[in-house]
Amino acid sequence: MKLQLENEITLFEGQFDANAIFRQKIYEEMDAGQDEALYLCNLSDVARKYNIWCQKMPRVKPFYAVKCNSDENVVRLLAKLGTGFDCASRAEINAVLKHGVTPDRIIFANPCKASSHIRHAAATNTSLMTFDSTVELEKIRLLYPDAQLVLRIRCDAKKAQCPLGDKFGCDPKLEAPLFLVTAKNLGLNVVGISFHVGSGCGDPPVFRKAIAAARELFDYAATLGYNLSLLDIGGGFPGDTGTDISVIADVVNAALEDYFPPGDDNVEIIAEPGRFFVSSAYTLGVTVHSKHEVLGPDGNITHVKYFVNEGLYGSFNCILFDHQVVTPQVLDRNPSASEEPRAPGIKCSIWGPSCDGLDKICDNLVLPQLSLGDVIVFPNMGAYTLTIATTFNGFPNPRVMYFVERQSAMDPVIM
Repeated sequence: MKLQLENEITLFEGQFDANAIFRQKIYEEMDAGQDEALYLCNLSDVARKYNIWCQKMPRVKPFYAVKCNSDENVVRLLAKLGTGFDCASRAEINAVLKHGVTPDRIIFANPCKASSHIRHAAATNTSLMTFDSTVELEKIRLLYPDAQLVLRIRCDAKKAQCPLGDKFGCDPKLEAPLFLVTAKNLGLNVVGISFHVGSGCGDPPVFRKAIAAARELFDYAATLGYNLSLLDIGGGFPGDTGTDISVIADVVNAALEDYFPPGDDNVEIIAEPGRFFVSSAYTLGVTVHSKHEVLGPDGNITHVKYFVNEGLYGSFNCILFDHQVVTPQVLDRNPSASEEPRAPGIKCSIWGPSCDGLDKICDNLVLPQLSLGDVIVFPNMGAYTLTIATTFNGFPNPRVMYFVERQSAMDPVIM
């Protein structure tokens, strides 16, 4: 793999080899006295995911969920590719608008908004926003009566990485009709229905159930004089290396054909994917800076605690907040050379750098015995990681290096 730096984004040719880059950057810089964790972001992977989305679900326009990863380079790239954006706050709205995105490409998809954020949406003409209660309708009537409203209903997946229904969404049969009547009586403009089956959905058939429920509400709204024109099918799409959205896409496409056939009342279909676009694009490399060999009664080592330079208060917050199972991979310094073989694997755990006992990344592992300075690589670290990271105990967040394939058709867009 050949590398060339251009405009702070490194161009590469051939297969993207994260391990080779980590060997060059971490081991060489460690020899120069540097020992910070490092992210590699392959922007061409994000562009590839956009192309996959367009092929798999051509009728569904992606509105990227900014909360998943608000990296400016990712937002800029997706803005140039033409996606919409799902924003949850005025800060996220501003983060998108600064890249030339027009307000009509944003859905303010937080059903429970602070008043100041609604005022900001009005000031920036960000008119498309969700609601799931009469209280929210009253707020919007006072602060932004010209808003275009999307009613969020609840339809939970049986299996999801992060369920959302306990917090957001109204009952589609008991509450939703009442909220539509209330909106009509308040003189507000409801333009669509939305749902979110849960982040990291493991129950593809639930999308059909939710789309069917939305169809019923489209029909009921018509009896009130509304002509709904937007269906938002939310998020839940997997993004790790080796995952595929084909099964979900097949369910969604079939349900849309049945309940919202092409040309039917000119309904626009959107979704709110987050991890799908960014999860596999980011790889994290951490360094072992300390270790504790635990001895058993016979004096032999029974367990090793490895301490690395990133933890739960940083990027690995995804373990707590996103219920992610991370996969450590030990990086050989020079696999082509005749290194001495490592000692046999031993039971171990990996810990973050803070002084908090909660800061454990992995447990019950068997890894080759590691030395200080060895690198451990974690793939699929682009979703709900850096965007939530803190600097607790004074430990800095990892820096990010960005890469793009030189021969990619997306070069002009990315650069």
